[in-house]
Amino acid sequence: MQSDPDSHVLPSETRIGRTALRVSDLDEMVEFYREVVGLSVLTRSETTAILGVEKTPLLVLERDEAALARDRSGAGLYHTAFRVPSRSALGDALGRIRDRWQLSGAADHDVSEALYLTDPEGSGVEIYRDFPREEWPIADGGRVRIGTYPLDLEPVEAAGTGELGVPAGTDIGHVHLEVTSLETFSDFYVDTLGFDVQTTVPDASFVSAGGYHHHIGANTWHHRTGTVEGRGLSWFEVVLPEAQTLETIRDQVAGSQFTVTKTDDGISIIGPDEIEIRFSVET
Repeated sequence: MQSDPDSHVLPSETRIGRTALRVSDLDEMVEFYREVVGLSVLTRSETTAILGVEKTPLLVLERDEAALARDRSGAGLYHTAFRVPSRSALGDALGRIRDRWQLSGAADHDVSEALYLTDPEGSGVEIYRDFPREEWPIADGGRVRIGTYPLDLEPVEAAGTGELGVPAGTDIGHVHLEVTSLETFSDFYVDTLGFDVQTTVPDASFVSAGGYHHHIGANTWHHRTGTVEGRGLSWFEVVLPEAQTLETIRDQVAGSQFTVTKTDDGISIIGPDEIEIRFSVET
């Protein structure tokens, strides 16, 4: 499907809101995201925990004791990326990971520096901080260039101050998905929803609103062939700056194969690979 790239581009203020995970051991997962990632528990019940920063919710953990481990063939979450506002906050995150968990990777991406780890139930986690936007490299055509290079961890760790939690201003900068088809991903997230492609690398695509390096990444590196199921991604949220954009998205999706339902604060769309995206309006 082809479309005019400027016909329904999302507003620049569009951002990622919350990510929700389906988990089997709620206690263990709450402890990990509090003690290692550094989030605060905002509300807690027998079946759900909401974690975030100050009063801002970022992560919803939904207990489903019957949920099986994610099938190796199924699409879903590659990682949730928590963006911290400073190198000192990234250094503090590195300290928590080294003290209480295991670091699985680290990278300089030209636009950011990032730490990678995996939660107790196998979902990927990235903790990163952006470089100043004016320093981001721009490729031909005006798109942001994202690279991957080794990250020197010594100055990152040295910048830490020993804080046990993430500071105010931390948010979810992006989500990275594992999908069954990049062509289908582009048809939906770019041509239908209105995200812009920023960078493509072998078997991966990164899209955003407002020229950000990426709000959503997608890859086929592990050759997933099935829909999302089991433990892991339940849904993720895209926050829009105005109600008119929400109505536009509803209209754009209405004529497609994808299901749109109304929620308390917006709409829910079951997109490709049965991944649920919730749209709400900034309040």
